[in-house]
Amino acid sequence: MTTITPPCLLTPAEVGACIRQFRDLRHWSQEQLAEISGLNVRTVQRVEQGDSASFDTRRALACAFDLNDIDALNKPISLPTAEELQTAQAQFEHDHITLAVAPLATGRQLARLVTSCEMDLSESAFELPREAAAEFAALIDYYREYRDCHDLYSETDKPDIYDELQQHVEALRVLGVSLCHGQRKVTVRMGSGERVNATVLYVVAFRLGHEPTQIVTPKAARIG
Repeated sequence: MTTITPPCLLTPAEVGACIRQFRDLRHWSQEQLAEISGLNVRTVQRVEQGDSASFDTRRALACAFDLNDIDALNKPISLPTAEELQTAQAQFEHDHITLAVAPLATGRQLARLVTSCEMDLSESAFELPREAAAEFAALIDYYREYRDCHDLYSETDKPDIYDELQQHVEALRVLGVSLCHGQRKVTVRMGSGERVNATVLYVVAFRLGHEPTQIVTPKAARIG
């Protein structure tokens, strides 16, 4: 028989327990949660230890975990049972994969990665300021265009491409943004029903100095 906990306002200790559960479910470190939520690591640590959290802090954490209601941690809720947590974790692991990522430092490196992969998934792990978002978008547009027509460039032309990509990478670093990359093999189903094997390049923007070695990403995603 399953016991249903009646809705109640979470205590600081219960909020901390929920945050730890949600974070463990996604295999995130406290540093990754801080990065995604826009909070500092010390705040995340205090919340998980059961210290009181402000209204806005609870909202930021709810948003980080993509809760349907951003005020879910600020209003009475029913705590999930152990069985529900296990089911949620199994579903999350079924829907996501963990990828190793490494720093992306040069335009030459990016050009070679782009031309070795058939498609890419490029996104930011945090909300970029307007100027950085525009620079990141310009970089994505540039290397996608290069990927589509790289075979038209001679070897003597390619250094100019590397330099242009390098300028974008350096401009992002000046704006406090660092890039990491990873790769993943996928099978794509075409409109005709044919299945095609492809390699996806992941280019992810992080705050400079907060680059992880792994990311957790949905198995199903819109890929460019």
